[in-house]
Amino acid sequence: MTISVDTIKQIIRPYGDTTGDAMVQVSFTLPVPQGPRADAAALQLAGKMGLDPASVVHTKPMGPDFTFFIVYGKATHLIDYAGITVPEGREYPLLTPNQVNLAIKTVLARKLVVVGACIGTDAHTVGIDAILNVKGFAGEKGLEYYREIEVHNLGAQVEVDELVVRAMGANADAVLVSQVVTQKSAHVHNTKQMAAAFAEAYPTSVTGGLGRPLLVAGGPRFDTVTPSDLGVDRIFGKGTTPGQVASYLVAALIPTWSPA
Repeated sequence: MTISVDTIKQIIRPYGDTTGDAMVQVSFTLPVPQGPRADAAALQLAGKMGLDPASVVHTKPMGPDFTFFIVYGKATHLIDYAGITVPEGREYPLLTPNQVNLAIKTVLARKLVVVGACIGTDAHTVGIDAILNVKGFAGEKGLEYYREIEVHNLGAQVEVDELVVRAMGANADAVLVSQVVTQKSAHVHNTKQMAAAFAEAYPTSVTGGLGRPLLVAGGPRFDTVTPSDLGVDRIFGKGTTPGQVASYLVAALIPTWSPA
């Protein structure tokens, strides 16, 4: 008997106390005072989330009108692990700093200009600094270390209009924005506003190019959207290193250059 590859499945369940017991732990806050009625509401929510049976293992009042819950229960949902497909690796090579510098010097014959900032009310510069500052991140030096990259780090809480003006003044090849604050999807709204502002400020290239700087967004909570959703060219998530960003800039802005 021949089994088609398409029919092979790998069904998995969460692991709680023992393999395959499907037990999970979730936490959430409800806008109700702590008490038995609040516990009942939490269990009802857990049931609608697919946890059956479930139990409230911890509650804590968050002021007089809110309660924080931890619920432990058995998930009724199954996952076909074999049927999951994800992009494999990068679509561009990971370059060394020397290769990045060589590509820029050989093809552009000038410095590649990068402008970076945290936009809107976001004051968390740790992400943008990790990519731009010479001290870098994860053992890699930031873009300021690359002798052929000119970096303008504008810091935190930069208004979109100011970012556009500064990018135009610097003749930026790429604009990097970092968004850490995600309440009420602020990171999505801010990035869309930024993309729209650049589209308005820069005329479309008659040669078919972008007509504007490359727009790159970074942050820990962009995994629910795509670059086309935001109007940017690339999204980088948590754990991104300066070398990955530098390699992408070369691949996107100097596509004719090859390390080999």
